[in-house]
Amino acid sequence: MDKRVLIVGGGVIGLSTAYYCALRGFKVTVIERGQSNHDGCSFGNAGLLVPSHVVPLAAPGMIMLGLKYMLDPGSPFYVKPRLSRELFEWGWRFFRSANAGHVKRAAPLIRDLNLASRECFQEFARMTGNDFGLKQDGVINLCRTSRGLDHEVKFAKLARQVGLQAEVVDARGAAELLPGLQMNVVGGVYYPQDCTLSPSRFMASIKRLLDERGVQFLWNTKLTGWCIDGDRIISASAGLGEFEADEFVMCTGSWTPIALRSLGIRLPIQAGKGYSLTLTHPPTMPKIGAILSEARVAVTPMGDTLRFAGTMEIAGLDETITQRRVKRIIAAACRYLPDFSPDDFQGVTPWYGLRPCSPDGLPYVGRVHRYANLSIATGHAMMGLSLGPITGKLVAEALSGEQPSADLALLSPDRYA
Repeated sequence: MDKRVLIVGGGVIGLSTAYYCALRGFKVTVIERGQSNHDGCSFGNAGLLVPSHVVPLAAPGMIMLGLKYMLDPGSPFYVKPRLSRELFEWGWRFFRSANAGHVKRAAPLIRDLNLASRECFQEFARMTGNDFGLKQDGVINLCRTSRGLDHEVKFAKLARQVGLQAEVVDARGAAELLPGLQMNVVGGVYYPQDCTLSPSRFMASIKRLLDERGVQFLWNTKLTGWCIDGDRIISASAGLGEFEADEFVMCTGSWTPIALRSLGIRLPIQAGKGYSLTLTHPPTMPKIGAILSEARVAVTPMGDTLRFAGTMEIAGLDETITQRRVKRIIAAACRYLPDFSPDDFQGVTPWYGLRPCSPDGLPYVGRVHRYANLSIATGHAMMGLSLGPITGKLVAEALSGEQPSADLALLSPDRYA
């Protein structure tokens, strides 16, 4: 096909979309506002592929938890109070979505998307000799308290109800899964279908595949405007040029609402800031990935390095680092895992990323009604890496007129229009 596709955004969603579009013979151009070595959300995240995470962010109990955590800026989930119409509207929609009915509808879809994306990662690993370190050994959610374990057991029950594997273990069982690692835990839940990988190495790997397929990249190029004719976009203004295409795909993460404003499209998204710290010489290395459950901190082996990542800070497009939140991650690591001390984190530069969060915890994937040749792929919150490949595949299927691999009804970018 000679179809020209312009993808705005060079994160994991944009590159995955570019790959599956190029696979179909499309002529693909990717525009990215950052440099070629930019360090966005797709690079410093926890590196987890999580079919087990079938419960969306908007779930029962999250409203009360959020209100409680608003008193503590260092908490795992924090909404920074501010006068903002967009935040108020997002919060109201979040409130309306945080119910059992929404979870029941969303869980099977999230499961299917994650399992399909896992197959995509397996295929990438076969093509590249697994140069991004995909490990399919599962992930364990570790709990320090009986109350925390009871909470995780409820999630395990839901995971089993939708056909996923989940094994509840006591402290001895956790020690068998993580031999040689000291832990202050009462037990946990092991999800054997979850995986870990190195995000930065995966991004480098898929970029090489795109180079081989002739995908054009325009780095350090910011979208500035559109040329429209009726219900079609003719071109996008970016940098010093005008770029014509047959299809346009927005993969711009937390900045998507700004990019769409001049098109008259309002897309509810709030940026959720996450942090990570990567130890290049950890005192010990866990055999598999883990999540420190009550603290909401992920622990991910990545080759010879070990990454600790966590927190969700809804604070707008704020790119400052809150040291209190970084210290909470370090404190949690040392509390759960006594092999680690604050000294191990001395000199480690904290990384942060702004994850795009929709009000109902589901991504926006698919065409918009207002423009015949505009598609959106964003809003994945903490699952951008996990759902990156399947999102790209779904968008490419839509652009080529194929039957989609998954039902996109719940993911419609127009659902709040």
